[in-house]
Amino acid sequence: MTPTLVLTVILVYFGALLLISYITGKNADSNDFFNASRNAPWYLIAFGMIGTSLSGVTFISVPGKVGLFNEASGQVPAFSYLQLILGNLVGYFIIATVLMPLYYRLNLISIYTYLDTRMGFWSYKTGSFFFLLSRTIGSALRLFLAALVLHIFLFSQYGISFAFTVTITIILIWTYTFKGGIKTIVWTDTFQTFFLVAAVIISVFVISSHLDLSLSEMINTVSESRFSQVFFWDVKDNKYFFKQFIAGIFLAIVMTGLDQDLMQKNLSCRNIGEAQKNMFWFCVSFFIVNILFLTLGALLYIYSESRGLALPGNSDELFPRLALNEFGTLAGIFFLLGIIASSYASSDSALAALTTSFCIDFLDFKNKSEKVKQTQKFYVHIGFSLLFLVVIILFKAWNKQSVIDAVLSMAAFTYGPLLGLFSFGILTKRIVKDRFVPFICVLSPILTWIINENSTSWFWGYRFSFEILIINGLITFIGLWLISGKSNSTQTLPSV
Repeated sequence: MTPTLVLTVILVYFGALLLISYITGKNADSNDFFNASRNAPWYLIAFGMIGTSLSGVTFISVPGKVGLFNEASGQVPAFSYLQLILGNLVGYFIIATVLMPLYYRLNLISIYTYLDTRMGFWSYKTGSFFFLLSRTIGSALRLFLAALVLHIFLFSQYGISFAFTVTITIILIWTYTFKGGIKTIVWTDTFQTFFLVAAVIISVFVISSHLDLSLSEMINTVSESRFSQVFFWDVKDNKYFFKQFIAGIFLAIVMTGLDQDLMQKNLSCRNIGEAQKNMFWFCVSFFIVNILFLTLGALLYIYSESRGLALPGNSDELFPRLALNEFGTLAGIFFLLGIIASSYASSDSALAALTTSFCIDFLDFKNKSEKVKQTQKFYVHIGFSLLFLVVIILFKAWNKQSVIDAVLSMAAFTYGPLLGLFSFGILTKRIVKDRFVPFICVLSPILTWIINENSTSWFWGYRFSFEILIINGLITFIGLWLISGKSNSTQTLPSV
């Protein structure tokens, strides 16, 4: 693809996003920005959440990891990622039946307000801080992939630096989200999810055509290849089923149910019934789309082997290289649309959620005029945009691993305290000594890191994977128990 064609695709795409932003952002106030005035259609949220949940990390890293050979085990990951997805579905059920009813009953805008009601001021601020930390880093890493692709195939052709590419990328997000917030994002995410899903389907079709495979032949070829194994039963393997499945449950709970970004969309539905309906259809779509991504990954490796193509050193580069150099103009265009849509669908809503959380949790928006809210929200939005820029630049300089591994590893350490805080609040009636909570939540990830680094020598060769999140949450839970006492009979706690 020529740089001119790439630029044309990008300009048309963002022109459509800006048009949607203009229409939906008209006369938008703070309530529209934070929760769409609780009037968003559930079916749009369900479809749009696919793009937010998957992001550019899934779009590039999941297909790339399917055939990534591991010398220690002598295996490829194949479809083992599906074990994590099965766990996610259980986690989403818990979110829909336990967490969402609690949030709706308390009429929350920021879900971390629950911690203030249940535990106290410092618990509330600590929970919100860990969300801000985790979501800022995670969303910046997701956006990194989109910026990298745009840089390689467009801006670098004109001698533009990567830092400038990232700056342009973030300015585009800020431009179409600063006014309407979540009200706009409900519609832009639906638009972007369409292109994400279309890109995967078209890529699968194009590769199958290049391999002269019909639909049934393609399914048989993938299922009979070494890339199709789903379940792994070696307890010491990072791909061990129960490691992945249980980690999937808790990753879904913390990265969706305890995450302001995803919950902000659910809380913009008209009522709890519509929010639960949204979650059910999201689960169905989410499972199907992930199977498509894994199928795409297997086909990428099958194609490379059939053509004798050398595999890139970084598995994240496999899909971009083939899509833009091997599969023709149509596949290249839809790859670009897919990576942009998946990355921006995740990052734009994260930017709105980070702004919401900071404004509600740290700036006390409840007691301010609409004019003051609009001014402060404007500067907070800019602040988080700049923070994205810094994180992406640092990540490019230091990172040595797959982006999806980096995102999930970071989530295990930064969401663990949130898991401990919410589970303690919901599962017990004990009252914590609130002023000590920040120390517990900082100490927990440190202890978790020490355990993770020494697991093979301490636990007979056992290596933790993403289930280290559970250890982190458990340490936080135990710490909270140690600084708590039984509740007085006169104290009223928010019930589940």
